[in-house]
Amino acid sequence: MSDLQGKILKILQNGGFHSGESLGRQLSVSRTAIWKQLQTLEALGLELESEKGVGYRLPDSFELLNKATILNHIADSHADVSCKLEILQSIDSTNRYARERAEGKTISGAVVLAENQTAGRGRRGKTWVSPFAANLYMSIVWDFDQGAEALQGLSLAVGVGVRRTLVELGLQGIQLKWPNDIYIGGKKLGGILIEMIGDPNGHCTAIIGIGLNVAMPSLAAQEIDQAWTDLQSQSPLPISRNTLTAKLVVTLFDLLKDFQSVGFQAYRDEWEAADLLSNLPGTVSTVKETISGIVLGVDDSGALRLALPNGAVQQFIGGELSLGPSL
Repeated sequence: MSDLQGKILKILQNGGFHSGESLGRQLSVSRTAIWKQLQTLEALGLELESEKGVGYRLPDSFELLNKATILNHIADSHADVSCKLEILQSIDSTNRYARERAEGKTISGAVVLAENQTAGRGRRGKTWVSPFAANLYMSIVWDFDQGAEALQGLSLAVGVGVRRTLVELGLQGIQLKWPNDIYIGGKKLGGILIEMIGDPNGHCTAIIGIGLNVAMPSLAAQEIDQAWTDLQSQSPLPISRNTLTAKLVVTLFDLLKDFQSVGFQAYRDEWEAADLLSNLPGTVSTVKETISGIVLGVDDSGALRLALPNGAVQQFIGGELSLGPSL
């Protein structure tokens, strides 16, 4: 974000309408220069409200991430959290940025946030729609010393942690879809993307990406190819992105500190109680095959259990699960 854009947003944050002329006068630039900066912000996904002859204003839900505010919320929780927090205005992907920072370095406990992602990613390279200052785009760096085996079920456990945080904020009806999605009312609210670097059999680092829809602008939502929802439409109270971030960090750091010693089995019952597709027909698609059956939940490692038509139970450690046809 340019210095001028930051100054414009600071003025607009009072919630009132401001004309291009008044903004230009306050900032000693032309109305055309103001218009160009507003166009750039809208291209990043910021949905400004405008009224002819009156000017522009920010939506009521607008809130910039603030490092001091987040750290103060964490301190107020009295949790034992040492958080290395970085907030970026715009980046292609917080996971990509965090992964590059972690290569060859020890930065376990680092948290990367962004106001906007230009190339946000979901699983299997899918695009994650990431408009400016609307949702939560976060990556956590965490070291493990037992290799890839210690990461089994980690994305599911993180889902449990995200759900705990949202329940604490007053959300109800939150469900989890194997292996890494957050749902409310049958609509997708968020997702988790975990990548690993380092030694698969020894010291390794997990890059834990979390995306949550907080106040999705209608224009940006047109790019989403599935049923979706956001916290703004589901919560009985306004959700502060700074408060949400702090609570997620406290909950997830506590979970990650214990995960290597207790494994996913410590979170299995909680995950299965929130399973979106439990006992429903489901279809698992992998790079090699597509198999349908009845979803039986997961095992202690987080592998999906699917009852096949022939009575056998097959387990899957990876793949894409969708609601399948009745058998």
